[in-house]
Amino acid sequence: MEIHKEKNKTKSNSRFSNIKLFVLCQSLLQFSQLLHSTYLKSCITTLEKRFGLSSQSSGTITSLNEVGNSLLIVFVSYFGRRVHRPRLIGLGGLLMSISAMMLALPHFLSQPYTYNSVLLEKKELCIPRTNFSETSTCGQQDYQQLTDTNIMWKIMTIAQLLFGIGSVPIQPFGISYVDDFAGPRNAPLYIAVLFAVSVFGPAFGFLLGSVMLKIYVNIDKPEPSSLLELKLSDQRWVGAWWLGLLVSSGCLALTSLPYFAFPREMQASKAEVDIFTEDSEKPNMTLLEFLKMFPRLFVKLLVSPFFLLLVLAQCSFSSVIAALSTFLNKFLECQYHAPASYTSLLIGTMNLPAVAIGMLLGGVIMKYSNMSLKAIPRFSLAMILISTLLCVPIFFMGCATQRIASVNWNITDHFGEERSFNMCNLNCSCPSTAFNPVCGTNDIEYISPCHAGCTNFTMDPLNLKIQVYTNCSCVRDGDILGSTYPGACSNSCSHYLLPFIILISVAGLIASLSHNPVYMMVLRTVPNDEKSFAIGIQFLIMRLLAWLPAPALFGLAIDSTCLRWKWICGNKQGCTYYDNDLLRNRYLGLQVAYKVMGILLLALVGWKVKRTGEYRLEVPFKELL
Repeated sequence: MEIHKEKNKTKSNSRFSNIKLFVLCQSLLQFSQLLHSTYLKSCITTLEKRFGLSSQSSGTITSLNEVGNSLLIVFVSYFGRRVHRPRLIGLGGLLMSISAMMLALPHFLSQPYTYNSVLLEKKELCIPRTNFSETSTCGQQDYQQLTDTNIMWKIMTIAQLLFGIGSVPIQPFGISYVDDFAGPRNAPLYIAVLFAVSVFGPAFGFLLGSVMLKIYVNIDKPEPSSLLELKLSDQRWVGAWWLGLLVSSGCLALTSLPYFAFPREMQASKAEVDIFTEDSEKPNMTLLEFLKMFPRLFVKLLVSPFFLLLVLAQCSFSSVIAALSTFLNKFLECQYHAPASYTSLLIGTMNLPAVAIGMLLGGVIMKYSNMSLKAIPRFSLAMILISTLLCVPIFFMGCATQRIASVNWNITDHFGEERSFNMCNLNCSCPSTAFNPVCGTNDIEYISPCHAGCTNFTMDPLNLKIQVYTNCSCVRDGDILGSTYPGACSNSCSHYLLPFIILISVAGLIASLSHNPVYMMVLRTVPNDEKSFAIGIQFLIMRLLAWLPAPALFGLAIDSTCLRWKWICGNKQGCTYYDNDLLRNRYLGLQVAYKVMGILLLALVGWKVKRTGEYRLEVPFKELL
């Protein structure tokens, strides 16, 4: 009876003793991981509106997962084959799934999203009052909003740290497992398939964002009366950001479960068995011995000029990728007044596929060309330089900030002197937290109907939406009071949106051609016995110098262009208007600065390879494989 059970168990396990099935599962898990990460970034502007965040704060939140990852990634090179790799990958995937679910909790723990509207609060209109102190008082709703923001910070910080810890074993253990049991001939093909499938994760992440951000945030708490007023292009619109997180959490959970059925080791070829035998004969290093040896190995890598220069160049280019993946959505929304759902669609269908194609073409070029390691810096330098030059025209593909009353535009009287718009709505006692943009017949935008001095409005009898605000004291045609229309004033350069996306996608494709060559050069310029450790250090440095600080740094640059902050109870709660020219120059200029830094580092590598005979740099790369 026991023999029969043992046979059944072996037969059951043999179903998962298939490296092709493992490659499929690994591809789907990495696909789900990248889908989740990019979906969160597609919701950046939505989170800022919902919880009153600055760009620096939202950038910090998206990069916090790198902290948990950086703390543990180095130890992966120590554990290696000492652990049950598939099970650890499965546990990591489930931890990421729990983290994704936690990120959605602030929606359920916070009060329902509300926005300024004359249909909900008549104080959004100009109603003369005598108690002017009311504009600076803090109501219960204001305190509740600050509480919601604090809760969101705590939950998202913990969730992102957990996600970083969960992601630690995914790639290192997954790729090493495939490399160990796929065979020397099949391993490169399987790893290529793995990356080819997972590279579509970011594209689908933005496409998921495009779908979810078209759904109103309070879809689980319907408010028919308020939904009548909002539309996708409204600056007060907030999409169902939390819904996509539940979808990504489910994907991560489903793709993690099969790993618990894979064996610790699969049947390998004779050559690989010999390698395993040799490794098993070597004395196992204790964790304490590894920690003692770590500083020496770390310093040895850092004093290697090729390794250090190449990794620093990768950090420069990774900072640009971090800036684009985190804030490109926000840039397009601010610059061209495009809805978040539409910008996510453009990025997911044009920008990210172009980058993926570039990375794959870079691998093909490396495989079929006779490019030597000495030629790689020159090739990469040329690609990055062309990509940087292509970015020059996009500095001019934008438009100036619209005229906003009392923000960047004041009244000019018939004597030619400027007067603040606050004089024409002085008796209105407008709330300091008001934000309900309207556009006057004079093509000037106002923060709210109250700030335009409007005392009444008319509604469309067919759809019950506000048609026009009337009797506006700040919108005058001589002595006649003018009117305003709901929504921001029209953008004069929205026609630049598609050319901008096409140009930046082409630049991304050309730049990504250098990704694979530079990465492979890093691997070939370190000794074979230190390769695994070098990969761990490479990712550690890139996380510490690029992926962790870059989103916060670019967020700080974006915040520095803010024209008007929203304040609640003395606390800054998000930016409502940006200086478009400054935003374009600083956001794109910082990216170009990083690219120039990377170009200089690659030029230094190219100069140094001419003066060294190490690493067989003149031999074609494929002869070294």
